[in-house]
Amino acid sequence: MPTDDAYDELIGAATAAPIGGWSFGWLDGRVSGSDPSWSYPDLARRLLPGCHCVLDVDTGGGELLASLAPLPRHTWATESWPANVPVARARLQPLGVTVVPATERAAGLPVADQKFDLLLNRHGHLDAAEAARVLEPGGTLLTQQVGSDDCAELNAALGAPAAHEPGSWNLATAAQALTAAGFDLGDSREEWPILTFYDVGAVVYHLRMVSWQVPEFTVDRYDGTLRRLHARIRTAGRLDIHAHRFLITARLAP
Repeated sequence: MPTDDAYDELIGAATAAPIGGWSFGWLDGRVSGSDPSWSYPDLARRLLPGCHCVLDVDTGGGELLASLAPLPRHTWATESWPANVPVARARLQPLGVTVVPATERAAGLPVADQKFDLLLNRHGHLDAAEAARVLEPGGTLLTQQVGSDDCAELNAALGAPAAHEPGSWNLATAAQALTAAGFDLGDSREEWPILTFYDVGAVVYHLRMVSWQVPEFTVDRYDGTLRRLHARIRTAGRLDIHAHRFLITARLAP
C-alpha cells in the first residue's frame, strides 16, 4: 500500500502515547461527545452527603472518585485491572480512600456483607447479586453503564467482530437483574449519544484504552481498514458513531 506520511505520523503518535489509569486526556481536541444528557458526577455528589460508608466499583485510576471529594470518612474503591491499582492508590489514599484489587470476577466484590449505604458504579462491572450483598438494607446504588450497542459502528467500519451480542446489556436487562436481586428502581434512563473522532490516531488510542472493543486489536492486523478509515475521516472531517449509555438509581429493599 502506498506510503501516507500523515497516516504514519498519526498512528505512530497514537501507539507511542503512554496509557495509565483511566484518563483520556491524550484525546482532548481529537474526540468529542459520548456524554449523555445527565451528569453522573452531579448525581453522585447529591447522594454523598449523609452517607457513612461508600464503595466505588471499578474505580479505574480513581479520577472520578477523587473529583467528588470531600468524601465520607469510610470510602472504599475496588479495581479489577491490576495496572490501575497502584495508580488509584496513589490518587485516592491521600483522600482517605481504601483501594482493594478485585481481579477475580467469580470471587465477587472483596468487601464484607451489608457494609455500605451507597454503591457507586460508573462503567464498572455490575453484578446485581453482589450489589445487594454489600449494601445495607435501604442502601442506594447509582450506576451508569456502557450498553452492548456501544461503538458497534466502529467495529463494523474496521470489519471487526461485534464486541457484544446486540441487545445483551441494556437498561431492560440490567433493570430485570436488579429487581430480581431485591432493588426498587428509581431514576432510569437510556441514550445513544454521538461520539466523534477527528483523526485515525484517536481511533487507535481509543482502542488501546478500551481494549475489549476490538479484542486482539493491533495496527498491523487492521492496517488495511485503518488506512481506509483514515481516508474516510480526511474526506468527511470526522467519524461519527453512537455510544450507548444507561443510568439507574435503585434502593435495596429494607
